[in-house]
This record gives sequence, structure tokens and C-alpha cells, in this order.
Amino acid sequence: MQESFWLQRWHANQIGFHARQVNGLLQRHWAAVAGTSEAPVLVPLCGKSLDIAWLAARGHRVVGVELAEVAVAAFFAEQGVQPTITSEGAFKVYRHGGVELFCGDFFALEARHLPACTLFYDRAALIALPAELRERYVRHLQQVLLPGSSGLLVTLDYDQTLMDGPPFSVPDAEVRSWSGKIWESELLESQDALEDRFRARGLSRMDERVYRLRLR
Repeated sequence: MQESFWLQRWHANQIGFHARQVNGLLQRHWAAVAGTSEAPVLVPLCGKSLDIAWLAARGHRVVGVELAEVAVAAFFAEQGVQPTITSEGAFKVYRHGGVELFCGDFFALEARHLPACTLFYDRAALIALPAELRERYVRHLQQVLLPGSSGLLVTLDYDQTLMDGPPFSVPDAEVRSWSGKIWESELLESQDALEDRFRARGLSRMDERVYRLRLR
């Protein structure tokens, strides 16, 4: 997936992937990951997700990374706040309250951008990437976060011979294939996520899964 694809989708407002409510799996399972910790949370490929505000309301500093500046600006506008904007290396950074959104390429993110960040949340990053980029993504996640960091990962699993992504299918076997090398994983819940828009594209099954992860 080239950067131009996502930028075009945002500028054309073709954002069916943007959820209009806080993710239910996040609400049900975040405590299993974070406990009572209010440590900073990394949210890769965050868009303008309402999940960001939900995490911030629970005392976390939220560090999001998003390629499309229109999405970053829209998040703060929809929250009714005016962020400060600075340039930091390869990124333009929008900040307000406990939220920092880095506008730029996730793969340009460095550990120095994430001091004391020991939590992460991925609802839409891994499934936005084709197979040839996913291992690069999870290894980069391991590089920029502290060892032992905990996270919540949400995936989709379907027959990709019937529908090409995004969102891409990330089967359970793929998540487990990185266990012992990049993270330890535990499946917390699986639910039916088949919607009419996916039936129209030929699918008869789509499973949404949520995992608790611990980086090695």
C-alpha cells in the first residue's frame, strides 16, 4: 500500500474504515492490558479515532502516528480544541492536553519520540498493511517501545481469495507466528464482524479477534 493510496482516501473522505464509536473490544479488554497504569500509549496509524479520546480520558498520554494530516487536524477539530503544532524531524506534531499526534510515516518513528511509553493499542494498523509489510511493522513496533511493553491488538480474519484488502485478513496463525520472537500473545475474544458492505464484496465469514500482547 503506497502512501498516496491512504492520502487519497482521506482527502476524498472515503473512510469507511473510520469507526463512529469507541471500539467495544477496547472498552471490554483494555483493563486486562493496562490494569491501573496510566502510562503513555502508542496508537499507530490512528486516523481520527474516537479511541484516542477514550484512552486520554482514562489518564493516559496518547501518542498517535498518522500519515494523513487531514485526519490529524480533523481529530482535534471534532474534539473542539485547538492544538499546538510543532515540527520535529520528519514529523509535524499536533498536541493538546494528553494527546500528541505525529503526522508522518510510522517507520520514521524512533524510540526517543516515546519516552516511558510502555503501552500500545492497534485496532487499524496491522490490518491496513499487506502481508509483505506486516512483519516489518511488528519488528519496528518492537524497536521503538520498551521491552516488556503491553498492548491490545484487534485483527480481522476472512478468506482473502474472495476479497482483497484493506482491511487485510490477519489470521490467528500469523499473530501466533511472532510469539517467542517479537511478542507473547493471548487471544482474549473472537466475534463475528461480517457486515453488509463485506457481504456485498463476496464474504460469508469475517471474524474479529482481540489479543493481549507483551513485547519481548
